[in-house]
Amino acid sequence: MTDPTILVLSSLAEGPRHGYAIMQDVTAFAGVTLGPGTLYGAITRLEERGWIHPVGPATRRQAYAISAEGIQHLKERLAGMQRVVKTAQTRLHNA
Repeated sequence: MTDPTILVLSSLAEGPRHGYAIMQDVTAFAGVTLGPGTLYGAITRLEERGWIHPVGPATRRQAYAISAEGIQHLKERLAGMQRVVKTAQTRLHNA
């Protein structure tokens, strides 16, 4: 799983974080290293879609939080991923 959208939303599902903390968290739970360009591009897109929003004062280390719409999107994407995993596991079992 390397989709920056899902990785960033998954990180923020635990609580607000700034960019560097998101990068560290994603590396820890997913084993994926998001470069700054990838991360901040994803943050911009997520903010434009209303799935995350800045919290606290606007500083160099701006923190972001997941919105209700972001939570819903993450739940929907995870449900779709679970269907794929379940189907693949069943097919592998039958192979």
